[in-house]
Amino acid sequence: MTKILLLSDTHSYIDDQILKFVKQADEVWHAGDIGDLHVTDTIKKLKPLRAVFGNIDDKDARAEFPLDNKFSLEDVSVWITHIGGYPNKYNKRIKEEIKINSPKIFISGHSHILKVQYDKKLNLLHLNPGAAGNHGFHKIRTMLRFELEKGEIKNLEIIELATRG
Repeated sequence: MTKILLLSDTHSYIDDQILKFVKQADEVWHAGDIGDLHVTDTIKKLKPLRAVFGNIDDKDARAEFPLDNKFSLEDVSVWITHIGGYPNKYNKRIKEEIKINSPKIFISGHSHILKVQYDKKLNLLHLNPGAAGNHGFHKIRTMLRFELEKGEIKNLEIIELATRG
């Protein structure tokens, strides 16, 4: 079993509240718009990190992290990208590929809107953790955490952090 913390859209912001949950996870996944690499460097000192760059990320983030991160963990296929859309509204860049190579979990960020939605057509779970940072229109900073075990997604939880500062 692997405990995952999923966050996105930190926009250069990391605090003790986020780090408390980082320490409880086995791995941390970041779905882009990292901002300052201090965020990911801080996380990597504590836990293994899988991340993608987002549209606000600079050349340094783009050199370190891919646009798409596709992998399998605990027999669960995962695709993380920053601007990916959601079921029935996938981004045109990934629309055809996701039909051909559907992961079990499809993760995107960008919208700052927390969303957990099952795609019945493609038989996948779409996750958007909302935004953990302070920049944007969201009122409450959010993340997701869950466990992967032997091909299953278990104990999915929404984490509401403090109201945006």
